[in-house]
Amino acid sequence: VQNLTGIMGKFNQMRQGMSEVDANQLSVRIELQADCFAGVWAHFTQQKGILEQGDIESALNAAKQIGDDTLQKKMQGYVVPESFNHGTSQQRQTWLARGFKSGKLSDCNTMSGPI
Repeated sequence: VQNLTGIMGKFNQMRQGMSEVDANQLSVRIELQADCFAGVWAHFTQQKGILEQGDIESALNAAKQIGDDTLQKKMQGYVVPESFNHGTSQQRQTWLARGFKSGKLSDCNTMSGPI
């Protein structure tokens, strides 16, 4: 979706010349948007009766397990927030749930405001 809408092209242009920390922060925003878009997809999949009981809970649990904070804590015993490039477990769950609840791509604007 991000490729089709031109978001990825703009993202790649914006990253050029950024510091690593700034590029990581931008990467977090794009990844959280992808999580939200996945939630939008799940919203419509559920409406069609394709999702099974527990699928959303499994997706939220997966988002919890793959947050940068959780992964870093498991791998190195501590977290380095400025190195995050996908978002925290809480952020990933929040944005996935947001897309699922609304079903609107327009509710997935992670590029402005707090995340």
